[in-house]
Amino acid sequence: MSAADLAAVVVTIVCLAVVVVLVLAVQALVRTLRELRLTVDELRANTLPMVDDLHQTVVKAGDELERVDGVIDRAERITATADVASRLAYRAFAPGLIKTMSAVAGVGRAGRVIARPRRRAIEVQGRERRGWGTSRKELR
Repeated sequence: MSAADLAAVVVTIVCLAVVVVLVLAVQALVRTLRELRLTVDELRANTLPMVDDLHQTVVKAGDELERVDGVIDRAERITATADVASRLAYRAFAPGLIKTMSAVAGVGRAGRVIARPRRRAIEVQGRERRGWGTSRKELR
């Protein structure tokens, strides 16, 4: 056996060892890919219904938001209408109410003045004077 034959045998043995290691690595890779495929299938089976449920929930939430938006718009319109109505009512009733209150106050004051007891004689600078009612000082 020559050195070239010995080198050929050594290279062949090393190549066989490398091939065996590569075959074992490919088998491990195939096993891992099968497990990965099973995991992906299981994940797909579990997540697709959840995604559908999530989609339905988002659609329902969007519908509810539109409904709430409509309710808020109606409430704003009602508030604006009530504000306008209260302003109109104030403008319509305030002057008459103020005049009525003034008249009631005047009648009340007149009633108090009339209800006071009258004095028959009032002295003015040493003289007696007969008057119809009370003096201005007494009215205040």
